[in-house]
Amino acid sequence: MIVTMKIESEIKKWGNSLALRITGVMADLPRFNAGTKVEVEVTKDSLIIRRAVKARRKLKLPYNEKELITGLTPEKAHADLLPTLIQREMGL
Repeated sequence: MIVTMKIESEIKKWGNSLALRITGVMADLPRFNAGTKVEVEVTKDSLIIRRAVKARRKLKLPYNEKELITGLTPEKAHADLLPTLIQREMGL
């Protein structure tokens, strides 16, 4: 069940900026606390504040580069099938 509500508030001056205090249920319902990372979507007539999506953990691959090239020879890598570049192709 998605709970939504509308709350009337007021944007106030805060130094050289504008501020909107997030109080009471405005903080409780989305579980915002001091330090909560948020994303703010800005449109012509609105601001939408959402909890920031946590970055996914880096994918742990089953092999590292060193393990993949261990025992690799020109024959196993089919280096014999690679063309020989001429100087012009190498920018010389």
